[in-house]
Amino acid sequence: MSEAQTLTETSTARNLTAFQKNILTILSEEPMYGLAIKRELEDYYGEEVNHGRLYPNLDTLVEKGYVEKSELDKRTNQYELTDEGLAVVVDLLQWTLSKFVTDEDRSEQIRDLVADNE
Repeated sequence: MSEAQTLTETSTARNLTAFQKNILTILSEEPMYGLAIKRELEDYYGEEVNHGRLYPNLDTLVEKGYVEKSELDKRTNQYELTDEGLAVVVDLLQWTLSKFVTDEDRSEQIRDLVADNE
């Protein structure tokens, strides 16, 4: 992959909505079916997430190659983060950390957060 192609893909990924990035973050944990993703989002936002918002965004992420959709049964689809989707999440984390970690105290906060989640 050329450097220009990599930059274009990174720019495209950075143009995702916060909602789409949150879906990718949720799928970083494990593959999930749509209603499980919906519940995770509702827990995060503290309000109902309707199907008309969730599924078009999932479809967009599938079309972009960040999420893979497979059929669990005739009525249920499973969604799984692709390697490209994981790269988007890592890029987002790197960018956020580059802005947040400005001194040793903040660096220690991040180390503590990581240690608490291990």
